Amino acid sequence: MRKDYVRLMRDPVPFVTAAANPSNILEWHYCIEGPPDSSYSGGYYHGKLIFPPDYPFKPPAIYMLTPNGRFQTNTRLCLSISDYHPDTWNPAWSVATILTGLLSFMLETTSTLGSIETSEYEKRRLARQSWDYNIKNKMFRDLFTEIVERLKLKIDEEKRQIDQNGRRSGADLNSITGDGDGVQQNGQNHLNNSTLSNVLVFVGLVAFVFVARYVFQTASLDPSN
Repeated sequence: MRKDYVRLMRDPVPFVTAAANPSNILEWHYCIEGPPDSSYSGGYYHGKLIFPPDYPFKPPAIYMLTPNGRFQTNTRLCLSISDYHPDTWNPAWSVATILTGLLSFMLETTSTLGSIETSEYEKRRLARQSWDYNIKNKMFRDLFTEIVERLKLKIDEEKRQIDQNGRRSGADLNSITGDGDGVQQNGQNHLNNSTLSNVLVFVGLVAFVFVARYVFQTASLDPSN
């Protein structure tokens, strides 16, 4: 097992990071980063390998722990490189071989015991949710500190973008409807204009009444009538 670990450090599997449980050398944890051109792009998938005491003569049990849309979680996966098929196991295979085979099978659509079928949308939704899900797992935090820091940065960046988009949307709304001060000022102007119009109408009516009274009075005093 230690030789496998040294080989992995020297020649890591693309998109996969692995580390042994410090308290149990027979329990290895892995993290698969979804390849960019796949349905799992942006996702981080935590799982574990449970090796038998007589490894490498017998294969390990393989589990996926992070919801992913391809495999059931906390369930032994039936793969040709897992303990479900000791008859197809090759003792010359290493941990790197197992992880490479697991990633390859994850990117396929072949059905097996422990696999599930989900939509493209569901896989991508779970890829984003994997960030928060993994950070909550203590073993993941202890073994994959660099990945945890990377995920925290991604979450912070996402929050900043959401906040910026929210402020931008608010600014766009104000540019269309006017800001609060502008709306208040427009309302005040409208009120002032309405008041002035009412005053002018009232003054006109009063003037009309006086003129009419004058005309009637003049007509009543005219001797010719």
